[in-house]
Formats: sequence, C-alpha cells, structure tokens
Amino acid sequence: MAVLFYLTCITLTAVFMYGQTTRLYTEEDPLIILTSDTLKQTLHNSSTAWLVQFYSSWCGHCIQYSPTWKALAGDVRDWIQAIRIGVLDCAHEKNFDICKEFSIHFYPTFRYFKAHGTTFDVGKTYKGADRELQTVRQLMVNFLQNHTRQDRPAPCPPLEPSGTEDILSLMGWKSEHYTAVIIEDGDSYVGREVILDLMPFERVAVKRALTSEKRLLEKLGITVAPAAYLFHPNGTHSIMDVYVLHMPSDRVPVVAVTNVFSFRSKVYMVDLESGLHYLLRVELATHKTLEGEELKTFKDFVTVVAKLFPGRQSVVKLLETLLEWLVSLPLDKIPYDAILDLANNKMRISGLYLSQRVQWVGCQGSSTALRGYPCSLWTLFHVLTVQAASRPDALANTALEEDPLAVLQTMRRYIGTFFGCSECGRHFEAMAQESMSQVKSLEKAVLWLWRKHNQVNTRLAGSMSEDPMFPKTQWPTPDLCPACHEEQEGLHVWNEGMVLTFLKQHYGTANISPKYTSTSRPQAGPPTPAEAAASTPAGLLPRGPKPFPEGSPKHLRRMDLMRGAGEGDVAAQMEHRPGVTFLGIGFSSVDMSLCVLLYAASCIFLMLMFFFFRVRSKRWKVRIHRPYV
Repeated sequence: MAVLFYLTCITLTAVFMYGQTTRLYTEEDPLIILTSDTLKQTLHNSSTAWLVQFYSSWCGHCIQYSPTWKALAGDVRDWIQAIRIGVLDCAHEKNFDICKEFSIHFYPTFRYFKAHGTTFDVGKTYKGADRELQTVRQLMVNFLQNHTRQDRPAPCPPLEPSGTEDILSLMGWKSEHYTAVIIEDGDSYVGREVILDLMPFERVAVKRALTSEKRLLEKLGITVAPAAYLFHPNGTHSIMDVYVLHMPSDRVPVVAVTNVFSFRSKVYMVDLESGLHYLLRVELATHKTLEGEELKTFKDFVTVVAKLFPGRQSVVKLLETLLEWLVSLPLDKIPYDAILDLANNKMRISGLYLSQRVQWVGCQGSSTALRGYPCSLWTLFHVLTVQAASRPDALANTALEEDPLAVLQTMRRYIGTFFGCSECGRHFEAMAQESMSQVKSLEKAVLWLWRKHNQVNTRLAGSMSEDPMFPKTQWPTPDLCPACHEEQEGLHVWNEGMVLTFLKQHYGTANISPKYTSTSRPQAGPPTPAEAAASTPAGLLPRGPKPFPEGSPKHLRRMDLMRGAGEGDVAAQMEHRPGVTFLGIGFSSVDMSLCVLLYAASCIFLMLMFFFFRVRSKRWKVRIHRPYV
C-alpha cells in the first residue's frame, strides 16, 4: 500500500509538471518544435539557416525566457525564407541522446546552423550574456550576412551596402517593382532589418547605402540619416517620408516608410484585434445597459463577426462564446458590465483571449487623432464582406443566411447605434438609403462598400481629419492594382471585375498578416470566489456599472504604438495565474496542489483502514480456531 501511495504521488507530480512544461512552447507559437526524430533531417541541406534553442523544461531561466523567445520568433516571422527559429527540449527522455550528441551541457543553449549544410554540423554556439530580443535579432542579421554567396539562402537578398554607382544607375530605369534605398550609418542595423522584413513583398526591393558615400548623399539631396529614397516602377524617384514605430519594450524599432507598397499591400491582424478591443471595451462602455433595438443590433453584430472573423483561435472562440451566451440569454436587458466580464474572460475559460491593448500597424496615423480606430473599423467590415462572399454558408442557421445585405445592414445599424461620431453615422445612413437596397448578391456587397469608402475619401480629402502622411485617394491606387484602372475616351473608369478580384485577394485570409500580434496571454484557471460571485452568470448579478477610467479612451502617441484606453483597469481584472489545461478545463497550480493533497489523504485513509481490518481479522481467527483440550 505504501508503494501504491508513492507511485500515486509520483504520477500526479509528473502529470502536473508535464502540464506545466507543455505550455512552454506549443504548435500555436510562431516557431518549429524539434525532436530527436526531426532535428537532423530538418537541418541537413536546409534551404534556410536555423537558430535553435536547446532548453530544459525544468530550467527556471528557460521558463522565464520563453516569452522573449516567442516574441523573437513572431518578430522575425517575415524572415522565414532566410532563417527559421526552432526549439528542442533536452529534458524530454526521447531527446537525451540527441542533446548529448550535440554536446549540450547548459540551458538554454543557442545554436546557429548555416543553410545548405550537407555534412553533420553541431552548429555555432552563441556565448554572449545579453540575450535580449534586439541583441539576438541583430546576431541573426550578422549570421546571415556571414554566409558566403554560395551557401546563402536563395530568397535572402544581399545585406551588404551598395555603392554610389549601383544606386545612381537606378535613376530613370523602368522596372516592374519599387526599389527603396535606406541610407544609414555603418553600424546601423535598420537597413538590413528592413531588407529582411520586406522579403515577402514581391514588388518591393530594398537596398542599403552608407552615409560615407558623400557623392550619393549630395546627388539624392540626403542631409540626415537614417533616410529613405524610393525609385518608382515608371522611372521617377523621390525622398520618402520615414518615421520609426517604437514598439513595446520587447520589440525592436522597425522602420515604417509611408507611401511604399509594403504596409498598404497587407492587412494586419493586430489592427483588426485592436479594433475589436476598442469596440468591446471602450466604445460599447458608453452604454450602461443594452436593450431593445440596441441589444438586437449588438447580437446581430456579434453573430456576423463570430461567424466570419478570420482571426486567431483564441479570439474566434471568445466571439463564439459571447454569441452563444447572447443567444441563450432569455433577457430583454443586459448590463454592459456583463459583456465586459465575458470579453475579459472573468470565468477564466481555457483558450479565450482578446488582447487588451491598442496597437496600430496598417492603421497607424502620423498623430494621435488620425486614422487608428476608424481605419480598423473600415478594414474589419471590408474583411467581413469579403469573407461572406468567399464563404456563403458561414451564416447558416443564424437567421441572416441567404441575405446579401447581412454584413452591410449590420454595419449600418452598428454605426448608427454605437459609433461615437454621430456626424459620420448620419453620412453613412444617407449613403445607405441612397443605394444599399440595390445590392442583390454577396459580391455586389463587396463592391458597394468599396464604392462608398471611396466616396467618403472624396468628401474628406483636404479636411482636417485627413492624415497628410496618408492622403485620402481613390483606392486601390494604380501601383497596387494597375488592371483596376482603365481609360475610355480620355476619362478614367474602374474595371470593377478586376477591382472585385483585387478586393477578394487584399482582404482575404491569406493576405492578413499575423505579424505584431501579441503572443502573451493570461493563463486559464478557475476564478476566485469573489470573481465567481461577480460573474455569475457572466456578471448578470444586480450591481452598479464600474466607473470608466479617467482619460479614456487614449489614442496613439506620435511615433509610438501605445496601449489601449483603460488597460490598467482591465488588466486588474485578469491577473495572471499559472495553470494547466485538461480536456478544455482550466486548473490553477493551487487546484493541482489540492488535488495531490486529496489523493495523499485518500491513500493514507485507505492504508489506515487496511491495517485496521487486518488486525481485527487476526483477532477473529484466534477466537474461532482455539484448540480443544
């Protein structure tokens, strides 16, 4: 029995520790999880270079460092054609031999592996003490640059600086793509990082030149560094407006160049998620309760977004949970606090998470009052119309199926009911009354929204709300979609068939970049008794609304991607707790400890009962089988 007790404790401890370690890196992280079965075959003759972290799941420093490593992998996601990030757990029994073969003695150990390695190579170990994200990122740049021309990954552009003659030869040269030239100091990493960041964009080539090329600077009119110069496909060229987006502390500075193809040719998931965060936690907060038409409008909005939003699983699951809750709720009036509690996952349901910060990339404005949330809302509804046209059965069994106006009418009612700019709401309603009823198909809905967006751009061009860095133009511009533009009798006309094709590609799932999305999220676990009482069910107990944080909402600061309004108040409701997930149920470490104690107590009780009945049975045998004289 004692052996059984110890085996039980060991098994439970192993289960608990396994639950903790498997959360260190998962398949959802933007990196490759390697094992003894895959390491050698992955590295052998690989078309890309590799940076592999050999770690141990019981190593405290490895555990603490894992968020930085995940952030690094997400940050260099666009470098995947040149270098990839991997991890291998040396604490896993099946990996013991491979870690020994690669001479891994300490954790974590970082190893670089060159591309196109045809012989066995244990890699080059990084021995520096500084393992911050920016340092490791720059080391990756150095590692790639140290490849020879023969063994460099084929898709990786040259990282060496170009000379004056090479750059000046581009003047007047017509090509099929843009060429951006970054002028920088010799010790700067900006140009090389931009070259790697823009690798996925086929129509943009990036070169770098040094400030020591005095004749080049004089010819191009460059007086400060870093600077950027753009050569257009038609042979024209000009200095570019450059500004630096300072990321949060775990990110490196990234150069964003206005009017270049890169940011305009992508839709960023972080813009969509920031828009949903602002919508649910800021804009909706001005309504203390939802009832009547407001409640119906919100239900329809959540229905459309939950069914069509092409986002990360954690966000989609949160939207689906919110939808199920709204549909099953037999109430005609809902306090906003109840919605906020669910958006913040107060019940700590495993796998539900929506970032609590505002971070714009494609919707970044040049000042605090420009672009941002309105841009993200336009982008969201464009994405939803395209998704509805691409997945016509997505709204089945929602009472919105087979309605080509489902997304447009939902957008119309949401803007009229909840959007903070009442003047904007009136303008949109006027456009809807004018022609929305003429939309007879899902593809026509995509084009209707595009036309009205361009109509708004025309009306707002030159107004105070126009961002000078992002002027209100008719979109898509010729450089983004040349086939969308035609000329008839000297007048410009749209080729709407090509526009529709472009819109489906631009707002399609494949063109939505996950770059810059937050990889950190609160751990699942049961709520405290106070939290459970405050959110049963989902905050529907009669209680007054929470005061909204002073100064909310906060927007972007110039040259800064900042956190969203009221984040401190929201974050206080979602304290991080360690835990594991089993069958979709969140358990905290306290719960697991109580579980172990309960098993131990049960085993001790069973042992006591066993010995008690054993002694009693011996006494009974003595009394019954006494020898006769």
